[in-house]
Amino acid sequence: MKELTMKLGGIMPLDKELEMGEQEWYESLVSECKAIITEAVFTSRWALVEGYWELGKRIREEHVNFERVHVYGEKIVQGLAQSLDMSSRTIHYALKAYDKFPSLDKIPEGKNITWNKLITQYLPAPKENILEKEIPKGMYELIVCDPPWKYGTEYSKENRRAASPYKELSQEELKKLQIPSANDSVLWLWTTHKFIWDAKELLDHWGFEYKAILTWNKEKMGMGVWLRMQTEFCLLGIKGKPKWNLKNERDMLNEQRREHSRKPECFYEMAERLTPTEHKIDVFGREQRNGWIIYGNEEF
Repeated sequence: MKELTMKLGGIMPLDKELEMGEQEWYESLVSECKAIITEAVFTSRWALVEGYWELGKRIREEHVNFERVHVYGEKIVQGLAQSLDMSSRTIHYALKAYDKFPSLDKIPEGKNITWNKLITQYLPAPKENILEKEIPKGMYELIVCDPPWKYGTEYSKENRRAASPYKELSQEELKKLQIPSANDSVLWLWTTHKFIWDAKELLDHWGFEYKAILTWNKEKMGMGVWLRMQTEFCLLGIKGKPKWNLKNERDMLNEQRREHSRKPECFYEMAERLTPTEHKIDVFGREQRNGWIIYGNEEF
């Protein structure tokens, strides 16, 4: 196609003027092409809104068919997110869209609205602060905690990385967290180079006796100012005389890192072998895990 430029009389090829009939024909062609593109964008935009609304409706309708807790567990959103390979945040908003607007014709701005505008301006966001949430009932013998350490990065509900669904907390805020630990219990506390001393202080504050540091080799070089970081750490602390079934477990794990903040599967397998118990809790958990209580996002 010839290179085009805009002129006051309409759109014309660079190398010649168009006759009047050609001019009208070409302007009509351009107008119709623009209309096709606009309609396609408009249709796809509404299709996304409609699709997520239908997702929320479908999930809610299951309540009339069976006791959902038997299938999804108590944390319906995260369980489904894992099965559907979607973020729990997306499912949260799909449910809220259906709850707030029980028919599509009640969605504000009609078919002109985008999904992003709907969730940011019309729907409630998930609760972000774990300190606002009720502590799970029971006392736990195996505890994993992966705090959202305060790196000082700007917090944004819409733009942060989805795998880390928690607002950063200061050391003083973390100290306010009540860990539901049994008298005989094990705590695995995840940290990084920057917060190792804070993690030790937190361990002491929660009443656990420090025993060792587990090192996770992520098998891939990361960022860093003084050194390129490739490891992450997990402090091991105990209360009383917890169950401990040591075989040949070492103080290092080797597993490639995946999405941001997600801990290796081999870690959870090791923790369960070392402390066999039905009373397990993952504080600031990022995903649903069979047999574990997830204490974190309200949708988890």
